[in-house]
Amino acid sequence: MLFLKLIARVPLPLLHGFGIVFGWLVYLAPGRHAQRMRDNLSASGVCRPDRDCRRLLRQTIRESGKAVVELLPVWLRPHERVLELVRDTRGWEHIDAARAAGRGVILIAPHLGCFEVINLYYAARHPFTAMYKPPRQPMLGKLMLMGRQRGQATLVPTDLSGVRALLAALKRHEAIGILPDQVATGGDGVWAPFFGRPAYTPTLVASLQRKTGAAAFFVAAERLSWGRGYRLHAIPVGEAMPDDKTAAALRINQGVEAIVRRFPAQYMWSYNRYKRPGGAPPPEATT
Repeated sequence: MLFLKLIARVPLPLLHGFGIVFGWLVYLAPGRHAQRMRDNLSASGVCRPDRDCRRLLRQTIRESGKAVVELLPVWLRPHERVLELVRDTRGWEHIDAARAAGRGVILIAPHLGCFEVINLYYAARHPFTAMYKPPRQPMLGKLMLMGRQRGQATLVPTDLSGVRALLAALKRHEAIGILPDQVATGGDGVWAPFFGRPAYTPTLVASLQRKTGAAAFFVAAERLSWGRGYRLHAIPVGEAMPDDKTAAALRINQGVEAIVRRFPAQYMWSYNRYKRPGGAPPPEATT
């Protein structure tokens, strides 16, 4: 742990340089990572075939490595030092206005940029609750808890008790965080298009918003070039989510797509977003 804390002190530009090398090492290693990244990126339509997609793929490989190594400073540096990495915010005034109006806040943060810094930034100022699923590696789980549960942040299990905790936080007019582009567990999602392909999409955001009247925002932590830090973006979802689960899931996916198209190289294209979880019906059964 001491060794990791020492690495966390390395300046972010230098760490990101190491991250570029690490990204290529992972990409060139045996396994499904590289193929899935290529397939998801080329099928998304965010780039033109051949030269355009090849260039974006190279950028994505570099950014994916940065995303891994930057976890050390984000999780292990003192909280106030982590907050210094947030250089700018865009649209955050909409979140402040929702809080001032006495509404709960749902932060919808896809796997893009340094999404880990979003909850730390918010929890430094206000109560914040998010779900947490321990990883298989105990050491990694310890690091995640140390890094995420700081300030006024509370982590809850990814089960019914966790959902109840999120609902209670919104009813107290607090904020919660949701990762919208994870594959929902069987029975807890619906199939909805994501970059033109059916993806099993969580329905939790729409359910919580209907029950609480909370204000929902898409948020992203853009990774600035040359290790300069991060810029946070907040985009209001707007009117309430549709009652229909599939329509609501589609709207969530479209919002995520819009953010990804702004920062395509910083999205986690290697994630197996289109898998069918156990207990879920086949896509054609819900269309």
